[in-house]
Amino acid sequence: MIATILSFAASSGVGAGLGIGIGGGLGAVGAGVGIGIIFGKVIEAVTRQPEMRDEITSIQGLGFALTEATFFYGLVAGLLSWVLK
Repeated sequence: MIATILSFAASSGVGAGLGIGIGGGLGAVGAGVGIGIIFGKVIEAVTRQPEMRDEITSIQGLGFALTEATFFYGLVAGLLSWVLK
């Protein structure tokens, strides 16, 4: 299905707009899923070991930042495909 969409985009000249849409969309989906998993696991870890709360939340911040970066990678890839047509 994706191959069909990409071949249509290449033949019709809408590849740049499609690239930014796919890049931003997939980046946002990946970030949303990753952040949901991180916060779910943090809640689970804190309920199991409340005395480790400070250490767990500091690691959570790093995981959040790295996961959020995936959205920006997707957005930049989409913008590059739009600019470099």
